[in-house]
Amino acid sequence: MSKKLFGIDCMGCGIQRAVALLLNGEFEAAFYMYPAIYTLLPFFIFVGLSFIDKSRNYHKAIVGFGIITAILMVTSYFYKVIYY
Repeated sequence: MSKKLFGIDCMGCGIQRAVALLLNGEFEAAFYMYPAIYTLLPFFIFVGLSFIDKSRNYHKAIVGFGIITAILMVTSYFYKVIYY
């Protein structure tokens, strides 16, 4: 939507296609489409586990994967903007 309106990609552009590529078994292509996909999936898994399993503390894993994912998203976004 932001690409159509403003002419630039958003930081989430490519995530849906990356998930589709993962489901088709194209792991390398998914990485090139959206590099943060491999840290975003464990992030959502740990968030889901924190709601299901209240006896364990998943806070460190959630924060860790969240920080790494944010860094990858911002880095890959600026790389895409500069080089493409």
